[in-house]
Amino acid sequence: MPTITETATTSPIGRQTPRIDGPFKVSGTAMYASDFNFTGLLFAVPVEATIANGKLQKLDASEAEKMPGVRAIFHRANIGKIFRSVLQPPNSGIADERRPPLADDVIRYYGQYVAIAVADTFEAAKAAADAVRATYTKDKPNVNLDLQPESEPEAVETTHGRLKRLQSERGDPDKAFASAQVKVDQTYVTPAETHNPIELQGTIAMWDGQMLTIYEESQAVFNLRSVLAQMFGLPKENVRVITKFVGSGFGSKLWPWTHCALACAAARQLGKPVKLVLSRRMMFQSVGHRPRTQQRVRLGATNEGKLVSLMQDYLNDLDILGGYHENCGESTSYFYSVPNLRVHWGRTRRNIASPTPMRGPGAVPGLFATESAMNELADQLKIDPVRLRELNEPKIDEGKGIPFSSRHYLECLQRGGERFGWANRNAEVGSMKRDGSILGWGMSGAAWIAGRFPAQASVELRDDGSARVACGTQDIGTGTYTILAQLVSDKTGVPLNKIEVVLGDTSLPPGPISGGSLVTGSIVPAVFDAADNAITSLLTVATTEPGSPFGNRTPDDLAFEAGRVFAKADGLAKGVSVSDLLRRTNMRLVTGSGKSEGTLDEKKPKVSMHSYCCHFVEVTWQPATARLHVNRVVTVIDGGRIINPLAGRNQIEGAVVMGVGMALLEHTIYDPQNGAPINSNLADYLMAVNADAPLMEVHFLDYPDTDVNPLGARGIGEIGLAGVAAAITAATYHATGVRVRELPIRIEDLLTSSILA
Repeated sequence: MPTITETATTSPIGRQTPRIDGPFKVSGTAMYASDFNFTGLLFAVPVEATIANGKLQKLDASEAEKMPGVRAIFHRANIGKIFRSVLQPPNSGIADERRPPLADDVIRYYGQYVAIAVADTFEAAKAAADAVRATYTKDKPNVNLDLQPESEPEAVETTHGRLKRLQSERGDPDKAFASAQVKVDQTYVTPAETHNPIELQGTIAMWDGQMLTIYEESQAVFNLRSVLAQMFGLPKENVRVITKFVGSGFGSKLWPWTHCALACAAARQLGKPVKLVLSRRMMFQSVGHRPRTQQRVRLGATNEGKLVSLMQDYLNDLDILGGYHENCGESTSYFYSVPNLRVHWGRTRRNIASPTPMRGPGAVPGLFATESAMNELADQLKIDPVRLRELNEPKIDEGKGIPFSSRHYLECLQRGGERFGWANRNAEVGSMKRDGSILGWGMSGAAWIAGRFPAQASVELRDDGSARVACGTQDIGTGTYTILAQLVSDKTGVPLNKIEVVLGDTSLPPGPISGGSLVTGSIVPAVFDAADNAITSLLTVATTEPGSPFGNRTPDDLAFEAGRVFAKADGLAKGVSVSDLLRRTNMRLVTGSGKSEGTLDEKKPKVSMHSYCCHFVEVTWQPATARLHVNRVVTVIDGGRIINPLAGRNQIEGAVVMGVGMALLEHTIYDPQNGAPINSNLADYLMAVNADAPLMEVHFLDYPDTDVNPLGARGIGEIGLAGVAAAITAATYHATGVRVRELPIRIEDLLTSSILA
């Protein structure tokens, strides 16, 4: 049970609170999925295709099967039936790669599993997997990085040459753009990026008759249960998924991948528990990535800076069979006021594994393009980029024609500019210098969705003065354990160190996925409802059970505050504690259940719910060595009520560092000959490390948004990443005069600079 030392009984909401799971993680006692061991546990290693386009002709496992300790080599002929899963409304049964593993002999991407070796030890399983011989007929893979709409059947409507799918439209953007006084028409590109959580993905699967239990580092345990129930023809209640701790996911652990089904199938065949953990190289091949995007953005404006037209046409690459959509237009229709707007999108199929959500899916690459275009427009107009955004602040969500629930973006800009010292900026390129380096200052804004998934929870109040809260959501390292404890402490007065938080198990009340920054907003009303119902039960006990000092009262006569039951007429001072009342009535505990509905599926929402932020960035540029460094970042977040500022600040700081990696470093490269990710390791795939981390200031406006939930809290996991790359490229232009529209920024780009120290 995660706990911390905490004795105060005042509300912890808004208080900087250390994570209650922290001691378990730093002491090594936190049990992650692959840490569990069971009697008779076997180990599995997949056999991967070494081509990206072709067909498996022959699989020779004869030598592997003879090796010491090997239990079986499973392949398409002997793995047993694995069914295809389908999406089940409202949000269940989701899998990006829905083709069951080993379903056919067609190879569609490098690293696709063609068999699985199972042995008594990991070393024996790895040796056996390496000994399996596969023969292929192969064709040249298409991993082309140039997204060419005219040659892509899923990208363009042949009748009029536009991208195939219309996402949003109002007014006449073509006509308005044609007559605009000032125009920007540019294409922006973001590369494929690979999630690299420290914890490798893996599964432990075991069967007890028709009951399947798995330990998995999932960001969505109930969705995983739904998928596995379908794949193995089981009732949902026959599948249990357990996820106690997750070593980060960034989206890669949202939906199940084929290795999970393979582990379950192997365990079914052998009647033993099976553990399968991917290698780091496999993490680049078969468990998702942020897809490459290409976006054309056209802005038309008046000479004064008022937008008259905005058009965004974007493409994302995807796998041969899948349907993943990188929603780059997610925030375009509402972020700025513009009377004429259109967003189109298309897809380009490649011989790659399925893309999947990565922190801030859609909006992060989308805002890189649109915010970069806004910065270019400001430069053309010779207007301050902050002022340009102020001029185009909308009064309502113009995409939906409804008001915002809460929007304080202008205050973000004001606060951020003040903290950064933006008023001291000299707009001339290369004009600002310090300590032998050229300074570049840039900024951008961002938005991210807010709302709720359906959620349920239960709360127990116990006779020893402790409490227990349970919810089937999971904590992926973002602080969900602590948030639930804070919510219960706020409602019941029970100190944090006496609250047990139970998460990550499908035997618990159904909870939301850890995605979209929506967990916090979703669980608040469910936990509050459960706590209120537990308190109602307590008041009923106080008035009905023998031994209670309130036996001559009715529940309406009583009140509950700060962990004490008291008669309203007598006041809190004469109240009785929960533990005392339960002991007097000879009861161990009282329980309350709670639930809340989701908001994302509302057909006619009354308000538009989002979080907002801005980033102000300083880079230093040393022309002699072509060294660009992100030196300082000030970020201001309008994320509703901040329940735990300590964890919240940590979230934003991590997101900003991830944005530095996006702008300067991260790029998954595919070999055009065999389709393999070339830089599939942590030496060649560059990510931001401590030396790359800038000096960071994070400020929260803390305006409660009670349309989301009673506390007014919104999630902030993604909003901190959105917009960072655009601010960095703007600062880079200010320092070097080089306009970078394709990420990451390369030394080759900067060597074209004519700015000298």
